[in-house]
Amino acid sequence: MVKREKYLGKLRNLRDVNVIKVVTGIRRSGKSTLFKQFQEELIASGVKEKNIIYLNLEELENAPLLNAYVLNDYIMKMADKKRKNYVFLDEIQMVSGFERLADSLFVKDFIDLYITGSNAYFLSTDLATLLTGRYIEIPVLPFSFAEFVSGYEARVFDETFDRTFGKSKIEIFNDYLTYGGFPEVSNLLNAGKAQNVKDYLSSVYNTILEKDIMKRNKIRSKFDFENLVKFMFDSVGNIVSPNNIANTMTSAGNKISKETVDNYLSHLIDGFVFYHAQRYDIKGKKLLQTLGKFYAVDLGFLSAIFHRDTQINIGHHLENIVFLELLRRENKINIGKTDDTEVDFVVQTPQGNTEYIQVAWTAKEESTFEREIRPFEKIKDFNRRILLTADVEPATNYKGIQKINVIDWLLNN
Repeated sequence: MVKREKYLGKLRNLRDVNVIKVVTGIRRSGKSTLFKQFQEELIASGVKEKNIIYLNLEELENAPLLNAYVLNDYIMKMADKKRKNYVFLDEIQMVSGFERLADSLFVKDFIDLYITGSNAYFLSTDLATLLTGRYIEIPVLPFSFAEFVSGYEARVFDETFDRTFGKSKIEIFNDYLTYGGFPEVSNLLNAGKAQNVKDYLSSVYNTILEKDIMKRNKIRSKFDFENLVKFMFDSVGNIVSPNNIANTMTSAGNKISKETVDNYLSHLIDGFVFYHAQRYDIKGKKLLQTLGKFYAVDLGFLSAIFHRDTQINIGHHLENIVFLELLRRENKINIGKTDDTEVDFVVQTPQGNTEYIQVAWTAKEESTFEREIRPFEKIKDFNRRILLTADVEPATNYKGIQKINVIDWLLNN
């Protein structure tokens, strides 16, 4: 089992701190496993098992507890009022009146509360209003490439990317690009069951769309919604807007309004299926309201659901992987505009620094390299500039522009 060390570190730091720990993320991204790993650490530190209360509220046996008052009474009977109790509620949005439940448990000094949700909707409800300043969100994504690598039995690689034990870094990266980073996908691949990956991803995808999005948001036209999702996966890394999405889909024979597209996109973002990056005018130092980009939470859906060849639009798929990694590293991310050129990412680091990042599958040809660095040359400040490629060569520096192998960058956290 891969230890989610980044997220575990956050939970350790927040243990016994008087805030609710709210773990969010797409279904099957590893939230429940994270809770189990943290519970093991609590027990190892001396916490008694009876003082850990864990409930997965999607399990059928917990159906009688899906009412705030009933669940509150159940937890109060289980809790030891004289000791600290660690309460973990998985998929709390299943509970009717969960906002009042969270508030009631929060004010008990003998309870340290941890909750998860698979849809951002539950944070945009009364919970956020009721508990302003009293919760900290911990967003969880599928495996990073570093975590994906650690899921393989072979963990020793040399610096020249040659095969040593098992698979090389390049081979594992191709798996990551093709199959994505869901934890169970990593387990299947590591067990030699790649043939089962597509069925698994199809099951996850259908559950997310039908249960977490369509049913919750009462979407009437499954046909329109599924066509929009396909359009968005095909448009990863492209600049789009609700208006041009509606026009393009309508021209293709699927009449749909801008307002409907806008609503569907909001639901997909709330369901953690896509993330939106706004455009930023570097010269004018301002955010632009139109023509952003959308990135998928996991590229495995592309090959599993839509049977797309990952070698097609591979540059955009690589860009998607970089975006998710920047998100994991807690950066603020926009796409950049400078005069008539585009910069893939304008990044504000947690330390407050600005970085500019270009992503290309290869930049070995001189003409390609010049095209990729042209936007950098139009930027007049002295912030860090990075060109990430899959080219297998040592890092170089050209006029202050760092060219770095993307696999090295992904593994150097």
